[in-house]
Amino acid sequence: MEVVRRRNFGWPTMAVVLTCALLVMLPQVYSVRYIVGSRFGWTNSVNYTNWAKDKHFYNGDWLFFVYDRNQMNVLELNKTDYESCNTDHPLHNWTTGAGRDVVPLNVTKTYYFASGKGYCYGGMKVAIHVEKAPPPPKAAPVRSSSTNLLNSLKGQIMIPALFATAAAWDAFLLLW
Repeated sequence: MEVVRRRNFGWPTMAVVLTCALLVMLPQVYSVRYIVGSRFGWTNSVNYTNWAKDKHFYNGDWLFFVYDRNQMNVLELNKTDYESCNTDHPLHNWTTGAGRDVVPLNVTKTYYFASGKGYCYGGMKVAIHVEKAPPPPKAAPVRSSSTNLLNSLKGQIMIPALFATAAAWDAFLLLW
């Protein structure tokens, strides 16, 4: 008869599980990853001015260029070169060779992107105005009454405690 021993990970594992559970419950700030041209990607059949006009780009967002790597590229230009489609001296060449290039929008300014090899003249260019992220909304004033205190306890203490307890119980069952 073979005896099967279970590993007992103990408190260090439990602490890691609880920490992860608490981190999941913390509010997060999200940046947005935009696929340039949406489902069409970076190609010569999209009006990128129309694509960008309804979008708000914020500091920390990302642009994802998807294109045919054998024909096109992604170049960052200054305003003058962008307007004249002069791609001879780009500020930055974001082309990695895979046709899947990611550009971080980490400066509040207007970025000018175009494809070289003559595609810019066909409209394959886009200007992206990056703004500061808007401030978070202000919280509504809290009224002091016993029902609000009870609701506050339910929302801020009870529900996270319930999730933490469930995570601890799952970890306990996993180790058992």
